[in-house]
Amino acid sequence: MTQAGVYGQRLGRGLHVKDAPVLVTRSLRSAALAVTEVRNDAPVPKFSGSLPAEDAYLVSLKIRDYPDCECWENGRFVTKANVRAGATYLYDLKRDPRYVIDKPFHSLFFYLPRSALNDIATQPGASRVEELNYSPGVGHDDEVVRHIGATLLAGFRRPDEPNQLFVDHMLLAFTAHVGLTYGGLKPVVEPGRGGLAPWQVKRACERLDSDLSGGLMLQQIAAELGLSVSHFSRAFRISTGLPPHQWLLRQRVEAAKQMMAVRGLPLSEIAISAGFANQSHFTRVFSQMVGVSPGAWRRETSGGPATEA
Repeated sequence: MTQAGVYGQRLGRGLHVKDAPVLVTRSLRSAALAVTEVRNDAPVPKFSGSLPAEDAYLVSLKIRDYPDCECWENGRFVTKANVRAGATYLYDLKRDPRYVIDKPFHSLFFYLPRSALNDIATQPGASRVEELNYSPGVGHDDEVVRHIGATLLAGFRRPDEPNQLFVDHMLLAFTAHVGLTYGGLKPVVEPGRGGLAPWQVKRACERLDSDLSGGLMLQQIAAELGLSVSHFSRAFRISTGLPPHQWLLRQRVEAAKQMMAVRGLPLSEIAISAGFANQSHFTRVFSQMVGVSPGAWRRETSGGPATEA
């Protein structure tokens, strides 16, 4: 299947990088959302390539300073500006954004098609997003984008760990934030209760619990309940107190606790069976949620082998 959006290797070719790791969600019916990491520590000076024109934006979180960045749009010089690490920049793919690559760079690029913004705007009480408000070469001090970017960057560092529910949640939250902050999207007024019906909570939890690896997409679960992804995510959090991916992590930990009652079962095997990427991932999540390592918890509660971490 031919990729339609400007992300991953398609974006990497335009920025003249060989490796462009990407995380993608297709939870919205209309389009894919994606975030791509691009980095080049020793670039050959040249213009960035023209990216395919489409009704979409790139929102970039800069990881590294880039002084005197020469920006172009529609084949014309626009501005030269000092790009600072931690700042957020917006690019309209209808305007052929390009810049002179003559220094090392490192950025995250979020691919955001207009159809995704339109999907977010279909929620009850929401307004339609016309154009995102931005000026070429002007950065924004956006704490939310920095937080989401840092969380996803950690996922790029440990590619086996992010599950699809986590990626879905982060990119949907990013889309809603950009629509609110730069597109004039009005916050949806929550109803007094706003959670899922009891049968929906039961069905959603059963579906999540059936695949501890997190391979299910939010769109699949939401569709079974007759809800949009954003409505389901919001209502699930109201009903359970946790977003779906955090609820699933808690279930993994509980499943691991039950398995650790079996004497002699290695922690590495327990980690995989409970849906973690590996034992290191298991240890890190378990320690954060429980306050002690799996090995220490096992020794304290069931007298497990003293050699386990």
